[in-house]
Amino acid sequence: MTDALLAADASPWIARFAPLARRGEALDLACGTGRHARLLAALGHPVVALDRDPEALAAAAGPGITTMEFDLEDGTVPWPFEEGRFAVIVVTNYLHRPLIPALVRSLAPGGLLIYETFAGGNEAFGRPSNPAFLLHEGELLRQAAAHHLRVLAFEDGFTSLPKAAMVQRLCACGADFAREDAQLDGGAAATEARF
Repeated sequence: MTDALLAADASPWIARFAPLARRGEALDLACGTGRHARLLAALGHPVVALDRDPEALAAAAGPGITTMEFDLEDGTVPWPFEEGRFAVIVVTNYLHRPLIPALVRSLAPGGLLIYETFAGGNEAFGRPSNPAFLLHEGELLRQAAAHHLRVLAFEDGFTSLPKAAMVQRLCACGADFAREDAQLDGGAAATEARF
């Protein structure tokens, strides 16, 4: 699959910010069939694609991608990753609030957290509609502040693509991520500087 096709399959939010990540291991949390794992691998990151669904993981497998079956919501099993491991962590269409502190601890000091999921008000458009799976207004901003992450970009509102939904999107970084590395114009210089 070409880089253009990989980017087309990925969320535009993830495709926009993933090239800013420093070289290093990536985590695609609750990866589903691996559209973002493939994008991260194409950018040169060794990727851990984690999900509880073995069929989804089979679809996510590929060059540069290690799949890991893990039930993120099983409170009896400890978080499987050590502190500071990942250069970039991507989460889309998934929310389990108790995981956020461990997730952030697994981010390298100069790492990127790129998060996009459903927000309150989404119940008007279908699933998910359970408040446990919908972010409160500005919640990702508050989580970033509580965990000492610097916000590079944030959105909170309605989207019509790929379907009508209320979403929040965040790109935040650890303290060691240099401000000049936040190439927000999406220029090729960001990608060339990393790989």
